[in-house]
Amino acid sequence: MLGAVACQTVPLTNRSQLLLIPEGTELQLGLSSYQDILKKARVSHDPALNEQITRVGTRTGILPITRDDAGLAAVLGHEVSHAIARHGGERISQQLAVQGGLLATQAALAGHDARTTQWVAAGLGAGATVGVLLPWSRLQESEADHLGLIYMARAGYHPQAARDLWVRMASQGGPRQPEFLSTHPAPQTRIAQIEAWIPEALQHYRPR
Repeated sequence: MLGAVACQTVPLTNRSQLLLIPEGTELQLGLSSYQDILKKARVSHDPALNEQITRVGTRTGILPITRDDAGLAAVLGHEVSHAIARHGGERISQQLAVQGGLLATQAALAGHDARTTQWVAAGLGAGATVGVLLPWSRLQESEADHLGLIYMARAGYHPQAARDLWVRMASQGGPRQPEFLSTHPAPQTRIAQIEAWIPEALQHYRPR
């Protein structure tokens, strides 16, 4: 059963991925999180308050950067792709695999000096984060960019808009941590990748 669950591929890219939890469990986790949010927050049906949120959002949120329908389609295509590719379930599976490895290492060192065991565990944990979990996260973000480009093209939005969106994102400035310490690729990396994928996405583009 475990092998059957773990052997999956991402649509369109056909990348093999590690999935240790069934899709039904993944969906249930998402639903539970959503229900927890609803318990702590109330959806407003006040037109004045909703108009206020919309007004503030258009001034301070992502809409000024997306600018138009095509820019927003790039963002939505990216987020939808995370769901289609089951990146959430894959991320949980990756964390479980890494945690299992760390626990096994700690068990193997159980008979050694406690301080040594602690230092080794801390070093392995940091190494797993920088060397495994963060690269996986950046891979998923790039894959969502790639898939999102195709989905927005299929919906009738020119994929060039995604490249232009990230040029605007990059122009926002501000300090950024090194890419190898980030969950996301650097803006210039994303721009270069998207430029390389545009010819493929254009094969799916049908203006509407």
